[in-house]
Amino acid sequence: MPSPHAAAEIISRLNDPHYARWASQIRRTGGCRQPIHLRGHVEHIDPATGALLHRYSTRTEPDGVLRVPCKTRRASRCPACAEIYRADTYQLIRAGLVGGKGVPETVTAHPCLFVTLTAPSFGTVHARREKNGTVLPCHPRRDAATCPHGRVMSCTARHGADEMCLGEPLCPDCYDYAGSVLFNALAPELWRRFTEALRRRLAKLAGLTLRELREQAVVSFAKVAEYQRRGVVHFHAVIRLDGPDRPASPPPAWASAEALADAVRHAASAVAVTSPAAGEEPARVLRWGTQLDIRPITLDGELTDQAVAGYIAKYATKAAECVGTLDRRVSPLDDLDALPLREHARRLIAECLRLGGLEEMADLRLIPWAHMLGFRGHFSTKSRRYSTTLGALREARADHMRAGAVSTGRLPLFEEDTVLVISEWEYAGKGYSAGDAILAAALTGSRLLDSGGGYE
Repeated sequence: MPSPHAAAEIISRLNDPHYARWASQIRRTGGCRQPIHLRGHVEHIDPATGALLHRYSTRTEPDGVLRVPCKTRRASRCPACAEIYRADTYQLIRAGLVGGKGVPETVTAHPCLFVTLTAPSFGTVHARREKNGTVLPCHPRRDAATCPHGRVMSCTARHGADEMCLGEPLCPDCYDYAGSVLFNALAPELWRRFTEALRRRLAKLAGLTLRELREQAVVSFAKVAEYQRRGVVHFHAVIRLDGPDRPASPPPAWASAEALADAVRHAASAVAVTSPAAGEEPARVLRWGTQLDIRPITLDGELTDQAVAGYIAKYATKAAECVGTLDRRVSPLDDLDALPLREHARRLIAECLRLGGLEEMADLRLIPWAHMLGFRGHFSTKSRRYSTTLGALREARADHMRAGAVSTGRLPLFEEDTVLVISEWEYAGKGYSAGDAILAAALTGSRLLDSGGGYE
């Protein structure tokens, strides 16, 4: 049952003469949990005559504001907006595999691999292990050693898929929390060095210099970061070989899937990044983990273009929630013991705050990204010409919506590129009041009440 205050807000909104317009705004946000409130106006002027062709102002809107979707990528914050981001990412990834969205269909003949780069071990953690559909014991050890903290380093339990202990170390006091957060912080740099080493290896295999390689073959990629339950990121990447006029031209005959796989294996094992030394904290040489997965992408085989695009798009909307951390920034002044955190996540965040307070670690920005356990990179990235862009997909959607507005008479018909557009907007808040949240959920069929937020 809504509170008396919320019930009063619902009654007031339903009796508002502008309710129909308010409901229309809410529906157009697509079920956004935390729509942005804008106040302002936009004018379309004929530059030749100075005549005002069309004017829109929020003064006539309910509450004097325009509500627009927040457009976050995080499903934990807004499932509706994250779903749009997921769908766009799916189209972007798949276009680079089968063509479309400005990419020629001949790209399907280019060598292409699905690569997973993992993090190294920072200590033994509880895991769910399976073989041929049978769940195996976690970490059975017949003659298990006892760690310096008195814990036997063995676990014979057959863990369920949703058990809270998954990813938790067998001995938290033995676990290398500093190494874990430093790996997350330096993972983007490790990826950059990996791509450079990949190109160097391909050039060496072909007997070319790097400049000569660019004239014959180009490496294109799209990747996404995924958190493992132990709190470290690993990367899933689509890596493709193109000709110099990427992606329209095919690569030369020597640039095969086998050569690309060889280069991936070499680059993954060759690159490293060194963390800064700070006080008693020594410098660490961080590398990729030993688990490296390289699989070809096919149109009708075990790993299809649709499966890969769906997999990457799914993780593009996630963050570190599987580790049990927060979906907001943490301040050094916060009482970590009072926050709803898993103990493992609490220790990782505490380590970010500790290391981030060291002057030598300032460039890693561990404190602002403590809630992300040190990782501050973009979750999904791509090389420039892998395929289309998210911006192009959003522009196409905006053009479609504009055409719909013209066809229904909400906008006059004129050429956008021949009209002077003058606009002025200011931020006026976000989210819903308690009563509006209930009405909006009913209008859109969404779970707005789970947002945990409110009106600002």
